[in-house]
Amino acid sequence: MNALHSLGKYLFALPFAVFGVLHLMNANAMAGLAYGQVWLVYLTGACLIAAAASMLLGKYDKLASTLLGIMMLVFVFAIHLKPAMAGDMGQLLKDTMLAGGAWMYAKYVATDNSVIG
Repeated sequence: MNALHSLGKYLFALPFAVFGVLHLMNANAMAGLAYGQVWLVYLTGACLIAAAASMLLGKYDKLASTLLGIMMLVFVFAIHLKPAMAGDMGQLLKDTMLAGGAWMYAKYVATDNSVIG
């Protein structure tokens, strides 16, 4: 059972790396969600890749997953709240769930307490 639980770390972190690469590859198409700012899409992509790498390597993983949760919650309010008011709740719920998962990772899985104890 421990092997199955250990797999969860990779199943959580790897999709963030993929999302980050997709942000970098499709920045112009995603710029509309970032108030027309392509640089915000690139920044988001870089942050997603950095968080995934940090979690996979175990270096600054507590800090990275805490900041990742904050970023996901910012997306909830900055990007997904308006569509949710119109009835499209999917992305709002997904990013809320990812924020909670990132904070659970920081509390129960992360091993590097060097920045956030």
